[in-house]
Amino acid sequence: MPNPFASLRARYQRWWQLRIHFTDTTFLTQRNIYILPTAPGFMLAATLLVLLVASINYQLNLGYLLTFLLAGCAVVGVHVGHATLRGLNMHLIAPEPQYIGANALISIQLSSIRKTTRHGIGLGLLGSGHWAWTDVPALGSSSVQIAFSPTERGLQRLPTITAETRFPLGTFRVWTYWRPAAQLLVYPRPEAHPPPLPPGQPRAGGSSHSAVQATGEFDGVRAYRRGDPLKLVVWKKAAKADELVSRDSQQAQRHELWLDYTQAGALGLEAKLSRLCAWVLLADQHGLDYGLHLPGLEIPPSAGEAHKRRCLEALALC
Repeated sequence: MPNPFASLRARYQRWWQLRIHFTDTTFLTQRNIYILPTAPGFMLAATLLVLLVASINYQLNLGYLLTFLLAGCAVVGVHVGHATLRGLNMHLIAPEPQYIGANALISIQLSSIRKTTRHGIGLGLLGSGHWAWTDVPALGSSSVQIAFSPTERGLQRLPTITAETRFPLGTFRVWTYWRPAAQLLVYPRPEAHPPPLPPGQPRAGGSSHSAVQATGEFDGVRAYRRGDPLKLVVWKKAAKADELVSRDSQQAQRHELWLDYTQAGALGLEAKLSRLCAWVLLADQHGLDYGLHLPGLEIPPSAGEAHKRRCLEALALC
């Protein structure tokens, strides 16, 4: 049977989250910290009630002493638990771009100006049920990483984060909500087994009948020859294939490698972007100069980490 309170609870949470402002740094005060008893806390309250009734009924002085001693410990636990989060500063470190389906890491730095250690602080995504626990040293800081898997490409808001503690007795839960302002750039998922790179296109004024490898791989590289300058060696491919490969400067002058949206096959949008993403990574691994054609966007041929990131960003935002 569906839970009749599930939709009401979800609507209440959405309304509650809309009241929280987006920020990458938050300072916890009594205005944004909440506290409620846990299940063991309610059990302790019931036990104290039974002890109090029995002490009154049988006039047990030691019963009164035990009851009020336990009640005093519970009250002190409320103060200590609230003070564990109060005055804590949480700062979000901007996350690195990630691919669809891969785990993206949210790094959070917790800083304390208190002269005592803060124990048992857990951080996690709201509703996930998974926690990363840490202690914040006195007058120090601690770092926590939370992982989540994005399911859509493009710029995405980071999910709502919650921090909580049940220190020291576990009878009260003290927590807060935090909505980071930073956004995560999510690249398309690279195709697992993409076809070979498309053949290079002749440059304007170049020879149009230059040979292209039968495998369909762009022939901007060749086997290393004695005397080739070290700057022409494709070190990435040499590290993977355990063989020296050089860029073919003459062939590179005759052909340009273009990764075109229309050459990605008769596929849907996401499948085409996935194939282009795999081609970008493959061309970068081979150390080739490549350009990218997308509807309404053209990135001229180049190479290097900055060019790869530019192409992946264009695919993510297409």
